[in-house]
Amino acid sequence: MPTPSAADWRDWRWQLRNRLKTADDLARHFTLTPEQRALLDAGQGFETGVTPYFASLCKPFDPTCPLARQVVPDAAEAQTAAFERADPLGEDIHRVAPGLVHKYPDRVLLLVTDRCASYCRYCTRSRWVAADAEHLGQDELDAAIAYIAAHPEIADVLISGGDPLLLSTARLETLLDRLSEIPHLRLLRIGSRVPIFLPMRIDAELVHALRPRRIPVFVNVHINHFNELSAEARTALALLADGGVPLGGQSVLLRGVNDDADVLRETFFAMLGCRVRPYYLFHCDPVRGTAHLRTSVDAGLELMAKLVGFTSGMAVPKYCIDLEGGGKVPLWPRYVDQLDRDMVTLTNFRGERWTYVNEPRTR
Repeated sequence: MPTPSAADWRDWRWQLRNRLKTADDLARHFTLTPEQRALLDAGQGFETGVTPYFASLCKPFDPTCPLARQVVPDAAEAQTAAFERADPLGEDIHRVAPGLVHKYPDRVLLLVTDRCASYCRYCTRSRWVAADAEHLGQDELDAAIAYIAAHPEIADVLISGGDPLLLSTARLETLLDRLSEIPHLRLLRIGSRVPIFLPMRIDAELVHALRPRRIPVFVNVHINHFNELSAEARTALALLADGGVPLGGQSVLLRGVNDDADVLRETFFAMLGCRVRPYYLFHCDPVRGTAHLRTSVDAGLELMAKLVGFTSGMAVPKYCIDLEGGGKVPLWPRYVDQLDRDMVTLTNFRGERWTYVNEPRTR
């Protein structure tokens, strides 16, 4: 690929057109084993795609780089553990309309596109993302919105995919306008990795499209490591925050990426520095071929124990497992030792034992 001009580099469409997809593309930035090359050359498995911008943030030819580990296919992806699933969250059985998942009582998941700026190797929806379906068609979108409008128990719509911020600005704005007109909805959320993989996509027009309507529009940004927060990413997040878009942060606990208390602490503080409130730390879902990226649950709890009490509560997200069909379950280090009618015995973050009066129930 010829050296891009400065204008090309800043053009998000150029970045998408020139994503690194093949073994030869990736070999210009990353060290590939023969097994990795064979996997890529076979064209099997989950889609590969890395924006040139994100590749530039990775340490060149360093297989231990925490950023590269998230986007470069590993030969271990060909191995599937018995408990791994194509649909580890059980979303498909809760589809009630095209692109619409109704798993929780008061909220729905609206999958509007199967495209991402770059493809994470641990993607929960790798069975569906990058399947060449591209965007939800107009008739399908109408059916999904009609379902939401007909169910007054729904208060919250999470717009995801793929990445919704890859929709055209006009299409995204129209979608948000239509949803905000449904009287029983109380908030809209968008899950995105675009500010990290493709920060040049964030511009004044997009920020305007994400403005609050009758109800607020929250953007939850997926950030796994502080090195992802480059100057460009920080500028993109500042544009969103300055434009009045509330920002939450979600991360995935990944072996060799952020399974270290100091890395997590620095990442969460870096997020706060960009006005992104850490919200979820997800245990890596048991997607097929991802065992090499998962930690154990007890290792995750040990990491949380090193954060809680030792780090500002603002910088400590909820650590969750997302169960197949069962929803998110928050995990917390064990601090309650005993709970009796009159007394609670607790262990604090320093390992000291305390007692606390358990007042009688009044009703």
